[in-house]
Amino acid sequence: MCDLSPLSAAALGTLDFSLLYDQENNALHCTISKAKGLKPMDHNGLADPYVKLHLLPGASKANKLRTKTLRNTLNPTWNETLTYYGITDEDMIRKTLRISVCDEDKFRHNEFIGETRVPLKKLKANHTKTFSICLEKQLPVDKTEDKSLEERGRILISLKYSSQKQGLLVGIVRCAHLAAMDANGYSDPYVKTYLKPDVDKKSKHKTAVKKKTLNPEFNEEFCYEIKHGDLAKKTLEVTVWDYDIGKSNDFIGGVVLGINAKGERLKHWFDCLKNKDKRIERWHTLTNELPGAVLSD
Repeated sequence: MCDLSPLSAAALGTLDFSLLYDQENNALHCTISKAKGLKPMDHNGLADPYVKLHLLPGASKANKLRTKTLRNTLNPTWNETLTYYGITDEDMIRKTLRISVCDEDKFRHNEFIGETRVPLKKLKANHTKTFSICLEKQLPVDKTEDKSLEERGRILISLKYSSQKQGLLVGIVRCAHLAAMDANGYSDPYVKTYLKPDVDKKSKHKTAVKKKTLNPEFNEEFCYEIKHGDLAKKTLEVTVWDYDIGKSNDFIGGVVLGINAKGERLKHWFDCLKNKDKRIERWHTLTNELPGAVLSD
């Protein structure tokens, strides 16, 4: 139990929430129930609280979710569920969910009230875990994270080698939590795919642009005519871009699948080569750098 007496350093308030990792759908559901005894932040002795979620380590914009703001209360009840999509078993081992309670301020910067952190490895897949915690002062963020490969969101890709079409079918299904590139806090994303090496530059495919979203659904499929035996020598480069009228498009992030890739990226490619005519769908992390990729649009 926390000591909520005003003299205690812990007098920031308590927060009730529950977390559920839905393994089959690669989703992390965060239900923010209520807070009690929040520290007053405004002249009227109240606050306008909201809750902000952050997955660490990760690109901040791409990983932020928030509840609505409740006005003039120190005991807010939200009962809101915020969901991260594209969460893998690997994330569940390595990531930490940071939950911050803040005070919305019309005229100044929003103010931080308190936070808590939950290492996702504490959760059991497909079991809801309920928490009732004391908020803490701001904890330092680990600066040792490898910033060079900053996370820029997630992409759901399907691969299938079709014997009938004698080709590789690449499905661009959807993206989740893309990094925002525009001033309005959104992007206008589209996806490009290349099968490399690509001597005559004919392998480029492009999805349609989705307007003003960080969670676009594309559901588009491209076919690369290629002998099954030649696939092992190829790599698939998938890049996500923000469309801008009248100026060059911004690179959001990308992923390379192939025999020289690592982890999930290698496994997905390998599973596709191994299982002809079977559609295999996987989430991948987009990073801000692609070794050896040509990043001009």
